[in-house]
Amino acid sequence: MAADSGWGCRKRAVVAFQPVTDMLNVGRCEPLKAAVHGVLLTTAAVCAAYNMAAWLKRRQSHLAVNAVVYTAATIWEHGHVLHHLIECQPPDTERPATSDPVRDAA
Repeated sequence: MAADSGWGCRKRAVVAFQPVTDMLNVGRCEPLKAAVHGVLLTTAAVCAAYNMAAWLKRRQSHLAVNAVVYTAATIWEHGHVLHHLIECQPPDTERPATSDPVRDAA
């Protein structure tokens, strides 16, 4: 009986997390994903700016390392935001041909 209740709990957990796993598919909830990466981009950019300013003032090597790491994270997150924004755009549809192949052959 205890094993059955454990399996039922697992089954309910799988059902409860299904919307989350669906969201992780490509093309689903892309604006939300872009927003999450945008928050991370902003945070990394602020940390990079702080560490650069602190390094310029104090010239401590760990601040220079932090500035480089946070700058790399900013670039990385920028790429993720762009990726998700591109996924938000509707796919290009084929435009109808403007020329008439029968008339062009003559």
